[in-house]
Amino acid sequence: MAQAAIQASTSGTQPTANGHSVNGSSSSSDVSSERVQVINDEKEFSPDLSKQIEKWGLQSAGFDYDIVAVFGSQSTGKSTLLNRLFGTNFDVMDETRRQQTTKGIWMCKGKGMNVLVMDVEGTDGRERGEDQDFERKSALFSLASSEVLIVNLWEHQVGLYQGANMGLLKTVFEVNLGLFGKKNPDGRNQRTMLLFVIRDHIGTTPLANLQATLTADMNKIWETLSKPAELKDRQLSDYFDLSFAALPHKILAADKFESEIQELRKRFVDKSREDYVFKPAYHKRIPADGVAFYMEGIWEQVQTNKDLDLPTQRELLAQFRCDEISSAALQEFNEQAKPQRRPIESGKVVEGLGKMMSAWRSQALERYDRDASRYHQGVYKRKRVDLVGVLDSTLSPLFFGQLKNLHKSCLVAYKKEMIDGMRGEGYNFAEVVAAARERLEKRFLEGAQEAVVEGTDWSYEEELGLLREEARIVADQCRKDETKKMVNVIERNFKKQISEPVEVYLNQPSPDMWDKVLKVFRDTLDKAEAAYLAKAKSFDCTEEENATALAILRKRAWLALRAKIDEQTSDAAFLSKLRNFFEERFRYDENGTPRVWKPEDDIDGAFRKAKEQTLELIPLYWKIKPLDPSLEFTLPSETSDPLTSTEEFDFPATLVIFSETKSLDLTNRFRKDADAYFVEAKRSTVSSVAQIPYWMYGVLVVLGWNEAMVVLFNPLYFAMLLLLLASAWIIVQLGMVGPVFQIFRTLGGEVHRQVESRLREHFQQPHLAQPVRASSHTPKISVEGVERKRRDLKTEPM
Repeated sequence: MAQAAIQASTSGTQPTANGHSVNGSSSSSDVSSERVQVINDEKEFSPDLSKQIEKWGLQSAGFDYDIVAVFGSQSTGKSTLLNRLFGTNFDVMDETRRQQTTKGIWMCKGKGMNVLVMDVEGTDGRERGEDQDFERKSALFSLASSEVLIVNLWEHQVGLYQGANMGLLKTVFEVNLGLFGKKNPDGRNQRTMLLFVIRDHIGTTPLANLQATLTADMNKIWETLSKPAELKDRQLSDYFDLSFAALPHKILAADKFESEIQELRKRFVDKSREDYVFKPAYHKRIPADGVAFYMEGIWEQVQTNKDLDLPTQRELLAQFRCDEISSAALQEFNEQAKPQRRPIESGKVVEGLGKMMSAWRSQALERYDRDASRYHQGVYKRKRVDLVGVLDSTLSPLFFGQLKNLHKSCLVAYKKEMIDGMRGEGYNFAEVVAAARERLEKRFLEGAQEAVVEGTDWSYEEELGLLREEARIVADQCRKDETKKMVNVIERNFKKQISEPVEVYLNQPSPDMWDKVLKVFRDTLDKAEAAYLAKAKSFDCTEEENATALAILRKRAWLALRAKIDEQTSDAAFLSKLRNFFEERFRYDENGTPRVWKPEDDIDGAFRKAKEQTLELIPLYWKIKPLDPSLEFTLPSETSDPLTSTEEFDFPATLVIFSETKSLDLTNRFRKDADAYFVEAKRSTVSSVAQIPYWMYGVLVVLGWNEAMVVLFNPLYFAMLLLLLASAWIIVQLGMVGPVFQIFRTLGGEVHRQVESRLREHFQQPHLAQPVRASSHTPKISVEGVERKRRDLKTEPM
């Protein structure tokens, strides 16, 4: 049989499970694609392995080669995985037939790399049935001879005991530890990497979680091994390094499968990567020309080991029947549990879930105990433990899902109760929080205790701790929000209270102006702080939180005061204050009476005095500095309020109202305004001096005496004079002087335009050849006149 396998490999063909040959390579000259059956299905080692290694060109490679093998259940795509990773040409399964493809152990050289790749017959195949002898021996052989053992399994097999071949691995680990567990001559343990490749990974369960599950299972298996006395303290990590990779579905996500498998391939070829798998620690330190002899020796040790033999017939019968009974109980159990998975996954809290799970579990165990307890007690108890583990692993997601859903629903109700309790006025925050938290824990404990199944080690303490922590975070956030609202309300009231007094004091400049402002500020701030502390008692705030809130309140109060001061000392407002102050001293006397300037008045002196008094105000306003040192207000520079600014707060800078540059600018601008008032006063004295001399009125009377007598002694002229005077008096009394003047101006303008138009028509040369065009000018003139008249009427006063 072995000789036939070697002949098939050298000719480029390989016998398949049905006895037919399949082309193994495109050309017989392609030596690297040739395969050799290292161990056939009759458990015979190939005598021609050394020759094939020489054909591959590895006879003189020394230590410059690596060995990798694959292990896993039948029909899980092991051969396909090796072909994609190493460019080999192992036979792959026909999807339409779902039968065994690889029999025994086959080896091929990786394409373009010095890697010997072993394709191991799959476990749990229907062709061998209950014959587990070859499975155990081939698994132990591949583990002992390879540097990297690829454990190929489906995602849904993770967490299963038999599905993931955990039972087989336990036996293999135990025998491997006894046969090959001793240290090498150089004093180091023989190490092997176990690379778990999780197939058809859809992403619902993160790879990290699957990795944690497999790691825990491996450590659990190792702890249960029957170790030799001298190796009882050895750990799994002393002999094996665990690594993990996930591949998507080969058919449903073909593109992603190809990209991920190419990424996985880099771990076998790129030595610069940190996750490079062929590390020196895993190499067996056997020269390439001795690999065949080394593997043959390992197979002989495996073959002669009695620990790998099949159990007795009685135990075998018990295993078969217990598995059958357990499967039937599990099937009924899964049918009962399946309807409740969807509600749990959708986030609902299922009422009475714990009672239902206890009933399902009890029924499954009762059925198993009733039918399986008659068989071999050791097998019965071992299988019962396995059944309990499967039942609990199925129910635990429901339990923890119920806890999470209960956690969420309780937290939502807690938040609602908090919000409802804080509506309105006069509530006590600490009492609202305490009552809501008590109801929260009561609801959660009732639901969690109901969901616990007796006989399990499930606990809800961790979830309860998380719930308490989140409840505390929610309460702290609510307290912070309410504190912010309260500070905002106090701040608004503070602004209203200081607005009017500050405006009054700043409009009445005096040396003690800042004393008055700061006194009002301090009194109002004391009231605001007292209001906060009175309200904060019900919030159960800590001393540190109160100190922080008061610091923020003081800062906001100071900024509110400064904003009001800035409003009153803006350029326009401050110049208006200076002008008003100047006018009161320049245009009014000491009694507040407006001054009428006369040529003999000392305008220059009054102007100079008023201007100097006014300019003295600028130093008074430029900085907030009270006369009484006890009224000075300070804030630490590190006071921070994230709601107002993210920049560092510089309190000393806020005391300065005007910079030196700003003061000079205001002084210059005021001087220009004051100069305008001075010029106006000077002009008023000039206009009073430039009046008509009184003697001119006498000359006018002498020269116009005769004309006046003619008007007075002529009845017609005298009557017309009286009529004009009476009309003028009536127009003045009725306030129609403006409209009358406008009418006369409009009439005069219209007469002027009509005369001008007539004169133009009179002196214009006639156009006899174009009578029609001449006649068309008339409406144009009239339209222009109407438009002008309309514009004049718009300008008449109403």
